[in-house]
Amino acid sequence: MKKQFFILLLALLFSKVSIAQHQEINEKPSMWKGMKNRTKDSTTFLHAIKSGKVDVHLRYFFMATDNQKGLTDYFANAIGGALRYETAPFHGFQVAASGSFIFNIGSSDLSKPDSITGQMNRYEIGLFDIENPKNKKDITDLEEFYIKYNIKESHIIFGRQFINTPFINLQDGRMRPTAVVGLWSEINAIKKLHLEGGILYNISPRSTIKWFSPGESIGVYATGVNTDGTKALYADSLESKIIFIAGADWKPNKYFKLQVWELFTHNIFNTVMIQTDIQYPFKKGSTLFASGQMIRQDAVKNGGNEEAAKTYFEKNGKAMTFGARLGWKNKEIEVSMNYNRITDHGRYLMPREWGREPFFTFLPRERNEGFGDAHAVMGKINYSITKIKLKLSLAAGYYKLPDVKNFRLNKYGLPSYTQINADIRYTFPKKFSGLEAQLLIAGKINSGETYNNAKFVINKTNMVLYNFVLNYHF
Repeated sequence: MKKQFFILLLALLFSKVSIAQHQEINEKPSMWKGMKNRTKDSTTFLHAIKSGKVDVHLRYFFMATDNQKGLTDYFANAIGGALRYETAPFHGFQVAASGSFIFNIGSSDLSKPDSITGQMNRYEIGLFDIENPKNKKDITDLEEFYIKYNIKESHIIFGRQFINTPFINLQDGRMRPTAVVGLWSEINAIKKLHLEGGILYNISPRSTIKWFSPGESIGVYATGVNTDGTKALYADSLESKIIFIAGADWKPNKYFKLQVWELFTHNIFNTVMIQTDIQYPFKKGSTLFASGQMIRQDAVKNGGNEEAAKTYFEKNGKAMTFGARLGWKNKEIEVSMNYNRITDHGRYLMPREWGREPFFTFLPRERNEGFGDAHAVMGKINYSITKIKLKLSLAAGYYKLPDVKNFRLNKYGLPSYTQINADIRYTFPKKFSGLEAQLLIAGKINSGETYNNAKFVINKTNMVLYNFVLNYHF
């Protein structure tokens, strides 16, 4: 079935090829791009098929982890691509399908644990299939397969698709993004108000090639420990059939925006987020901006399982987080200071299989999900040289976490740390149109007690992670 699908897509390439842009994590999935130019209905279904859009994305990814001396270092080279086809509208309807393929063209033995700690590889395996580290070539997936109905500037989609929300998102910092199955809608019928949401019943997490129910998807990645320090056993033990998620974005003017999001995971937990964003423009094109964020979480029933050792969200558990951002920007430079606080009410929990966290202090290659009583401060500067299409970013953050033995508030045994990221992105000129390069170097320095136990260090702190990525879109 998969091979037949890819053959079909390759055949479609000879009919029509169009340009696709690089997908950032904070953007809408690429399937929305260009929608305004293509909402006019085709006269026949055959014309809708012939007028469809084909996108091709090829990617090369090199990743290497330089751990503390004496611990195992890793590297990996991945190459792959994605093919996507979407028909033109026909009486408001559109159909789309896409698939990806990945090859491991040279890496460390990602199935072999570190000899000192017994810990497995953490980062490089995410380029491939984390459920089968020895799989080097049979990594393919039919990611999108949906039908969409357009109503003016609004639409509704059913099937396999990509979505980008604060809690479930592409998190495409590897070779393929997270995809979902369900009913999703975006409504723009009310002036200054954008609504989106839906019901999801299957998820294919990043770095996997399978589809899972919501309950099955939680625990595909590392599970950490329970609040009493015993190993968390919720993998394959959670009863959850659907996820309901909805968001409202109100923007009364160009200076103020209010977001409200609700995520209800059947039988496990509920999450609410409120965020405000304010901009104050100055003369000569510069802008002062500020944001505030609050997230509240509560357990639903037993948190996924009647047995405490197999539950995801502790019964009657709750969590609270608060965030703030202040910054200044113009056409070339953006500078910001960011803060986030997770209170000591309990751990902030959001399945890492579903997406990256929405905290202002988030830096690629680490997360603060799974912690309570945490403080994070992060400063960032972005500089764009538009003439040569070069973007530079430098960020540094300090993350004060609970002691690694405070199991109630530290799920993954991560000590406090300082992280520094340097990110360089270059878009090649016209002769190489569609080609983009990125170099990301992330360093983490230990700032907490590890009790001379290297399992609290390997792949966590006192390490440098190198990432080099080439993206080609045509």
